[in-house]
Amino acid sequence: MAATPPTDAELNTMIRARLASLGIDLDQLPAGTTADPVTGSPGRDSVLASLRSFVRGSVATLASFQMPAPAGSDPAHAAALSQQPAPMLYPSISTAWRR
Repeated sequence: MAATPPTDAELNTMIRARLASLGIDLDQLPAGTTADPVTGSPGRDSVLASLRSFVRGSVATLASFQMPAPAGSDPAHAAALSQQPAPMLYPSISTAWRR
């Protein structure tokens, strides 16, 4: 059974919840699609439309990305092996704070 795409209202709820968890309140923006003439802030409806477009167009693509497994890996284990951490430029910085 194929998943049904979310409605605009469902996406608005998800976007608002995600932004609220980061401390961003969209209600601080001017209502509607018209930008605020004083501050230049975009309208709340414009921001939500843009974020809905981003979620519909990018998130599924990003979520389905799978890092390539190391050469010679068993195909049955390729998905698990692709979850290895990405190489870091300065690994000592990362390992120091994880101790």
